[in-house]
Amino acid sequence: MQKINRMAKRKIETEIYSYGEYAEWDRQSKSIPRLVAITERVPASIGTEFGYVLKIRFGKGRKLNFRIDHPSFADDKGNVVPSFTGEQFIRSNDYEFFLGDCIWEPLDDKLGKWTMTTWIDGKIVAQKTLLLVAK
Repeated sequence: MQKINRMAKRKIETEIYSYGEYAEWDRQSKSIPRLVAITERVPASIGTEFGYVLKIRFGKGRKLNFRIDHPSFADDKGNVVPSFTGEQFIRSNDYEFFLGDCIWEPLDDKLGKWTMTTWIDGKIVAQKTLLLVAK
């Protein structure tokens, strides 16, 4: 009888590396935006970028899901905009994931609590609430 040597999968490690306000982010780039300030209270104006950077180790090939819950605001037709959701595949065993958004006009309805959540394999691995306040 042949023995099968199976290597145990390493446990995924996650860490919120930074959070708060970031410099403008090129969404086409693979690089993470530059941190401006670690803060849970973000002074917001049009164009302010905010969120968190999640470091993920040993998750290559797995899928992560995310959701951004925001203050209620309406689209151009007056309908309340639902939470932003999405998914992404982890492309390496030492991976950085930026979850965030940028403030657009009008500013007033974007102020308030924004909660960002990331799941891997159905388990919450990161969650952060940032409070956006007018500058």
